[in-house]
Amino acid sequence: MKPLTKSSAQMVSEARERIEEIETSALIAMLDDPDVVIVDIRDVRERQRGGFIPGSFHAPCGMIEFWVDPDSPYFKEIFGQDKKYVFHCASGWRSALTVATLQDMGFNAAHLKEGFSTWAEQGGPVEQFS
Repeated sequence: MKPLTKSSAQMVSEARERIEEIETSALIAMLDDPDVVIVDIRDVRERQRGGFIPGSFHAPCGMIEFWVDPDSPYFKEIFGQDKKYVFHCASGWRSALTVATLQDMGFNAAHLKEGFSTWAEQGGPVEQFS
């Protein structure tokens, strides 16, 4: 196998150097802010197993670039609002790469630094599928 020129860990590290990272406690404090949209990019099975942040919007990782682009046939109106978007995954790796890509597109977003992994233990509410 040909060696990679850059590891996924390096890509995440580089992304984190240039994007806005939000601590879990800070996002918990923003939960009731109507100008904040929390976007969960985890796989639907992760959401079903571990629950999700109440009021979060689910956007599968492979579609986000298309959903935020108003010229895309897949554009979602939720991304056309003048709000603060905070993306999260389980540990902060996928969301860091996603937000860096969105930033390259000109879409302003941040990500939850630790991801959902520390959400409940830091007092964040979790909703379960019924």
